[in-house]
Parts: sequence; structure tokens; C-alpha cells
Amino acid sequence: MARCALEIRDARPEDVTGLLHLWSQSGRNEATPRPPDEATRALAQIAADPDERMLVGLVDDQVVAALHLRRSPLSPLHTETAVHTSYLLVLPEHRRHGYARALLDAALSWAEEKDVTHITAITTSNSRDTNRFLARLGLGTAATIRIATTATMRRKLTPDVIRSQEARRQLGRVLAQRRSIQRRLGEARQE
Repeated sequence: MARCALEIRDARPEDVTGLLHLWSQSGRNEATPRPPDEATRALAQIAADPDERMLVGLVDDQVVAALHLRRSPLSPLHTETAVHTSYLLVLPEHRRHGYARALLDAALSWAEEKDVTHITAITTSNSRDTNRFLARLGLGTAATIRIATTATMRRKLTPDVIRSQEARRQLGRVLAQRRSIQRRLGEARQE
């Protein structure tokens, strides 16, 4: 596919269908895309926040790429802010045309406009090509981000789970004692 001029702008409500299509084609599996009305409300929240942006890249008025930006402290112990980028997505048939680079350039321009001196990129750990691309741009690994639902974590952290684990351990000990007794009885009978 020949390179086309990429128009980059902030996402609008009419981009929701294109963004949901982009999301579905990206192969991301950590969270399922939301219904269009919920995605539209999420875009409205982003647009209302001066420290957040959702950029879209369009070719022939079709959303082919996107990038989420959030300006916040570099870490909990820093007052200095960074622009945190995430959800860098490009439709598979539009990859390797410089669209991700163009979106990151727009993110960098926004950071410079806001006098922010650091930029981060959050990617999926299994995205080898994306991670290599970002490393070539000078971004180093600083953290691993894991995700779970609150319900999943609650099940893992509740005392019931701890008690049931202890019950399994006790059952294992009881079964081991029974096997030991059976072994001794079997040995006594053979003598």
C-alpha cells in the first residue's frame, strides 16, 4: 500500500465506530471494547479533561490509527509530570507506513507545548514489534503493568480463599497420614 497523508486530530464522537473497529482489529485481549454509547461517553470525558487526549489518525476520513495521552506525575513521588502514552493502535493493513511514528510525534509536540520533559509508553507485553519500535525511539523499560478485574482480585484476597487453601493443606496431611498407616499395615501383614 502506498503511503497516504495521515490527518491527526483529537477524537470526536463520530469517531467511535472507527475506534471500536480499530480496537477489534488490533488483537488486544486485555479488555473487550465497550458498547458505542459507553465509548462515546468515555471520549467526552477525555475531551473535557485538559490533561488527557485521544488522538486519531485518519486516511480518507477513515480512522486507521489512535493513541491515548495522559499528562500526570512521573511517579507518586515526583512533582514533575510526564505524558503517558497508551493504546497505540494501527490497523494491520496500515502498519509500517509511519503512522505510529506520526502519532508519537504529535504526543511529543503536546508534551513540549505543556513543558513536559518526559514521555512514557504503555504497551502489551506480548507486542514484540511495538516494544522493539519504541526501544528504537529511545524508550527504555521502566515497569510491567498487570491487569485484573476487582472481582478476580477480591476472590484471591478474601479470607475464604485463605481458609480453603488451609483446608486443602490439612486434607493433604490427612491423606498422607492415611497412606502412611496403610503402608505400615501392609508391611505388618507381610511379616
